[in-house]
Amino acid sequence: MKTKTLKKDKVNIITLGCSKNMVDSEVLSGQLMANEIDVVHESAKRDHNIVVVNTCGFIDKAKEESINTILEQVELKQRGKLDKVYVTGCLSERYRGDLESEIGGVDAWFGTMELPLLLKKFDADYKAELIGERLLSTPSHYAYLKIAEGCNRTCSFCAIPLMRGGHVSKPIEDLVTEAQKLVKSGVKEIMLIAQELTYYGLDLYKQRRLGDLMRALAGVEGLQWIRLHYAYPTKFPMEILDVMNEFPNICKYIDMPLQHASNAMLKAMKRQITREEIEQLVHDIRAKVPGICLRTTLIAGFPGETEEDVEELKGFLERMRFDRVGVFTYSHEEGTSAYELEDNIPAEEKESRAQEIMEVQQEISLEKNQEKVGKIFKVIVDKKEAGRYLARTEFDSVEVDNEVIIDTTKRLKPGDFVEVRITKAFDYDLEGELVANS
Repeated sequence: MKTKTLKKDKVNIITLGCSKNMVDSEVLSGQLMANEIDVVHESAKRDHNIVVVNTCGFIDKAKEESINTILEQVELKQRGKLDKVYVTGCLSERYRGDLESEIGGVDAWFGTMELPLLLKKFDADYKAELIGERLLSTPSHYAYLKIAEGCNRTCSFCAIPLMRGGHVSKPIEDLVTEAQKLVKSGVKEIMLIAQELTYYGLDLYKQRRLGDLMRALAGVEGLQWIRLHYAYPTKFPMEILDVMNEFPNICKYIDMPLQHASNAMLKAMKRQITREEIEQLVHDIRAKVPGICLRTTLIAGFPGETEEDVEELKGFLERMRFDRVGVFTYSHEEGTSAYELEDNIPAEEKESRAQEIMEVQQEISLEKNQEKVGKIFKVIVDKKEAGRYLARTEFDSVEVDNEVIIDTTKRLKPGDFVEVRITKAFDYDLEGELVANS
């Protein structure tokens, strides 16, 4: 008979997909720790016996990565390296029935809103009072703050409402408490995230309250940078720009996914806005907050997109000159209204269009970076790599935007704020030297 020494459970959480998923994993880890269960994020060591895979089901590539990760963990379990494999997150929420019948070896599947049920598998209780108690999976100097769940929009390409449900705002006081705890743990920069930031408060307070939330967070002692991600352009609450001007610790930065600029495509995508309205909005935002950094994301290859639509989008980018742009290729998602359309553009053509669009932006990005040469910027140090420090200005979010490379013999720590004079510009990054006394 095989006997096994009783050892304490240790849980490894593997997170796939977006920063919203990352926050969910951090909240799960906080709950496990509060129940005295050892937990780590993305551990390369083999000293854990339970794995929780937090999946992404947003687009084809993300689904493939999630499935491959689940299969890898199941194989480890079959080889006796793990005792349990649990799966949660968006892919599990969306395709649980199919996954259960096709992938054996997973001990239990959970949706996006089933944290208490997942905790029960560990004989752990969900503790509602643990606002902001998280084991960060990010470096200790920055964190994401999820201000709402779900989305009420009906964009034709997007499956998020299928996986995350309708928009649910978190109360301002809870978010302030969470921010205070994060700062106490060493966090200096907080990125506000939600599927749609600008809708914040409508469900809870019957009016948009993002400006009030920003004001409350700006008052958190020790919080040095607050950054806004995923602002929806339709009915954009202009009052948040006044708050941005009012508080120096709110970064002059907005991430506003626009998806396209051709009116035909915007209509097909059900974006509830026209190109002309977008151009006016961008103009108004820049007039109200001079020097603001605007980031956007676009989709290439939506069903029915023509060469003319692509040319219109490129012309739009040349006129608008966004600071940061990301381009995704269209993914045909079941359950969305666009799924009824014919996915009539080949994958290679989608990639080619995305590349064309990015080439336009690459030139704009280089020109904007060259304008910064000789100027001094306050930057936050993220890490040291190959003997040089990598940092960011207030105009750059982590992982998706530009970096400032600092070559210095001075010892810097992640989370340090220093002043840097820009000496060299590249397409997407900058090089700089420390300013004396920085």
